[in-house]
Amino acid sequence: MRLLFKQRFFSWLDSYDIYYEDGSVAYTVEGRLAWGHKLVICSPDGAEVGTVREEVLTFLPRFALYLGEREIGAVRRELTLFRPSYTLDCLGWQIDGDFMQWDYTVCDAQGGLVATISKELFRWTDTYVLDVQDPQNALYVLMIALAIDAAQCSKS
Repeated sequence: MRLLFKQRFFSWLDSYDIYYEDGSVAYTVEGRLAWGHKLVICSPDGAEVGTVREEVLTFLPRFALYLGEREIGAVRRELTLFRPSYTLDCLGWQIDGDFMQWDYTVCDAQGGLVATISKELFRWTDTYVLDVQDPQNALYVLMIALAIDAAQCSKS
């Protein structure tokens, strides 16, 4: 399953549209006023299905992932010199990024591929392609991609 993740061009807060390959809307993401990033993920009918919330009193960016009010995991940026490194505390998955911070691979505990996250270059806004092996994991992978994008934004 492939999702296209596009940041909206004119928006005061972070907001994104997530599309399926056929162009139909899979999710919308709205930034909310909060200390740090707070991104609320909604289904096409407007129901809230997940939240990515930055924890602000940390040395390096940390983002909690929520389904409803239940925290299901977190994404933390690690201190490294030459390539981006994130620790993923969610479903036993691991994440690895390339040197330029554009491509990421999400694997399960046995090393099996869960998804790839690739940033498209030469776009007006942040645009990512999410290739998800199992469609049931699409929302989790989207939350991870949102956390990474927000961490990159916080770093800048």
